[in-house]
Amino acid sequence: MSRVYNFSAGPSMLPVEVLERAQKEMLDCNGSGQSVMEMSHRSKEYQAIIDKTEATLREVLNIPDNYKVLFLQGGASTQFAMVPLNLGNKNKKADYVITGQWAKKAYAEGGRYLEATAIASSADKTFSYLPKVDKSMLTPDADFVHICYNNTIYGTHYNTMPDFGDAVVVADMSSCILSEEVDISKFGIIYAGAQKNMGPAGVTVVIIREDLIGDAMDITPTMLNYETHSENGSMFNTPPTYGIYIVGLVCEWIKEMGGIKIMHEKNVEKAKILYDFLDNSKMFKGTVVPEDRSLMNVPFVTDSEDLNAKFIAEAKAKGFINLKGHRSVGGMRASIYNAMPKEGVEKLVAFMTEFEANN
Repeated sequence: MSRVYNFSAGPSMLPVEVLERAQKEMLDCNGSGQSVMEMSHRSKEYQAIIDKTEATLREVLNIPDNYKVLFLQGGASTQFAMVPLNLGNKNKKADYVITGQWAKKAYAEGGRYLEATAIASSADKTFSYLPKVDKSMLTPDADFVHICYNNTIYGTHYNTMPDFGDAVVVADMSSCILSEEVDISKFGIIYAGAQKNMGPAGVTVVIIREDLIGDAMDITPTMLNYETHSENGSMFNTPPTYGIYIVGLVCEWIKEMGGIKIMHEKNVEKAKILYDFLDNSKMFKGTVVPEDRSLMNVPFVTDSEDLNAKFIAEAKAKGFINLKGHRSVGGMRASIYNAMPKEGVEKLVAFMTEFEANN
């Protein structure tokens, strides 16, 4: 069977070059005579892999020296608790911008440990835009402000970063990390589940400014304390070894193509093909205001639930899978992460054009 075009929001498709290299090294990685899956995380062979993964990630994202890179488990959802437990010990207050389901969950979880304030929300229009926010809206003594940089379900993205002044900004970048250049120094913490744009499910990458480590609340469990993982090089317990290895291969793939700048240019080109079609279609329409559109997740609808269902079924038969929108929104969603080739978007648009003509 030939490979399908997988538009899943996550776990999502990986670059073919990465999969082929992993396949080649499956039984014998780097002349060790063993698979990465079999390696002791305490071995010098595996230490070389995790060290190279971190070094390449630092290079690709241009991570400053005063930031730690942690490879954790528990998904981005565990960060909803880790962030307030570790950062909220000063004034026990935090601000949240509510731009979708994951931002809502982060806010609710934060409220269990500190005084959480929702300073803005776009729930009034089904999260189809990003509310305007700035430093004047922040709680004066809040320990941090939390944003979801790219909203996977609703297809919005901070194309212009809000001015939060000197506040500690925490960003969930699960669905856009490695897709564009980001000034890491503007953030206190960036966290991301790997399964959308970095690798397989199971790894969560945390990029944290060093001065934010070491002042966790007394109630913080050992495994939820950033200091635990920082002091042990992400090796306090057995890390998701194979997932980290794949993240390293993905970073090498981006580096070899010319880096994040080139990756971003490719993503802009792909997204333009799909958005241009949606803007000119009489049947399909995008659901996000143009200024806040994501390059990674593109939700769209027709004016009929029956037509939506017919489109999804026929698309799957043609090899375009996982186009059904999130259950909380309906319609369709094409997630066109780094690994989705331009050809996949072009063929999807050709199919959509044909479907529109026939219906």
